[in-house]
Amino acid sequence: MNKRHKALPVSREPFSCQRGSLTIRGYVFRSEAGRLPAVIICHGFMANQRTVRRYAEFLARLGWAAFTFDFCGGGLKCSSDGETSEMSVLTEVEDLKAVINYVRQRDDVDGSRIALMGCSQGGVVCALTAAGLKNGIERLILLYPAFCIPDDARRGKMLFARFDPENIPPLISHFPMKLGALYAKAVINMNIYDEIRTYEGPVLLIHGTNDKTVDIAYSRQAREVYKQCEYLEIDGAEHMFKGKHDRIALEAMEKFLKDLTPITPG
Repeated sequence: MNKRHKALPVSREPFSCQRGSLTIRGYVFRSEAGRLPAVIICHGFMANQRTVRRYAEFLARLGWAAFTFDFCGGGLKCSSDGETSEMSVLTEVEDLKAVINYVRQRDDVDGSRIALMGCSQGGVVCALTAAGLKNGIERLILLYPAFCIPDDARRGKMLFARFDPENIPPLISHFPMKLGALYAKAVINMNIYDEIRTYEGPVLLIHGTNDKTVDIAYSRQAREVYKQCEYLEIDGAEHMFKGKHDRIALEAMEKFLKDLTPITPG
């Protein structure tokens, strides 16, 4: 990012929307007025929107209205309604759809220009949502997406949760976060690559070679599935980018988004 972009002040305003009886709470970041294209940023498992704030501020300075929000039951310190024991990848897809519908109705957003960005499990949620909406999403940015989640469910090992995949109990984890059977059952029969391949728009996929949480092989396979995929491996980067690795990712995002004219899926 050049010095002019770094100097641009970024405003932050709260918003809320509904998914059924649950309230989803978030913020919109902007550096300029007017009707802007929007990017909706999704946090990862057991995290919250504060973990992606730096990305929102960065993208706002590039001319986007950047939206962050907490998934319902998505983490231990989320501001949205919902219990962690009732959360799954598919409930988070419904959360994201609710946010997309809300964003499209705002007067200060170009509803035809919506991009999605997600980290880890948030990347899976973005990929599934974009595939379901077909050409309704202009671009997709995935940082170390956790495409391993269905395989993990079939193994009965989902991060700190351990269970018998043939006999999933009502709660598969009590600590540090309660996870219900739904978390595993929602994905246990899912072929993630069959699900995501219908999205035909441009994709930026970034993964670190030293990721111990999500094997980089999952992103390498996804690269072959997407029709328009710009793929970047960051040598030595771990599951959550920091320092120079984060700067490399930001530079790739800026390049991917520098042309603010619509890209037509091919």
